[in-house]
Amino acid sequence: MAYGKSIELFLVNGTADSLTIAELSNWNGKAIKIPRIEVSSCYREDIAQAGVYFLFCKEDDGTDSVYIGEAENVKERLLQHLRDYQAEKEKYYWTTAVIFIGRDLNKALIRYLENRFVDIARQCKRYLVLTKNTYRNTVMKESQIAVMEEFIDNVRILISVLGYKVLEPVNKPATIEENDGNEIEKEEIKLHLERTVKGIGKIEADGIRTSEGFVVLNGSHIAPEDDETISAGIKEKRNKANIVEGILQEDVLFSSPSGAAMFVVGLTSWKNADGITLKDIESDETK
Repeated sequence: MAYGKSIELFLVNGTADSLTIAELSNWNGKAIKIPRIEVSSCYREDIAQAGVYFLFCKEDDGTDSVYIGEAENVKERLLQHLRDYQAEKEKYYWTTAVIFIGRDLNKALIRYLENRFVDIARQCKRYLVLTKNTYRNTVMKESQIAVMEEFIDNVRILISVLGYKVLEPVNKPATIEENDGNEIEKEEIKLHLERTVKGIGKIEADGIRTSEGFVVLNGSHIAPEDDETISAGIKEKRNKANIVEGILQEDVLFSSPSGAAMFVVGLTSWKNADGITLKDIESDETK
């Protein structure tokens, strides 16, 4: 069962688009969000410590991407990234860095964290991960691994609060608050969609609601693009999705169930296992 957490945000220069410090109660770690243009002129001692960092950028085609790294002196490593871009050794242009530091972090620990964060980000598939290689054979004690896994859980929280869901799966179940203030996972209602397409046969897909919208699940069938009811925007999203022989190979997030249905097969309705439409399910929930 998850419990409530207290987070303190400090806008160092008084604005949200400048240097920001984020801290969780009862945790010795810290998140530091800093724009690219402020790195060279920032002389805080904490950003020169050992830690891991995320460099966020947007590709020319609109794809969100991230470089995840580690360094014993994070500021010096960020400056090296800037110098490498100027020397055309790096092709990507990042706009914001989010740094995580903590008490007693050393080379072995930050290598472990970097590798775990890269693996998690790749599994979540929200961002294109630009990191090529990580240290996968870091030797650590069982107690150290336990401490670092707790560190990772706290980083997931803070980096999402700062606006980057790079470590959150798109099909994460929604939560509801109990009377005692604790949170539990909301019961997941798996929804189904099917429609018979002339010349193709039955198209079937599964989806779930999340706190961000609606997710079409991996393994769903996707109809061909010649359906006139499908908009240009939905067709573009199909082109970016991983679809092999009409089968979706990843979970895909949408802002609404109707957009998800259009993505799958055009105009139709999502239903649960009993054949009740999502519209009726949500109508009953509000009574």
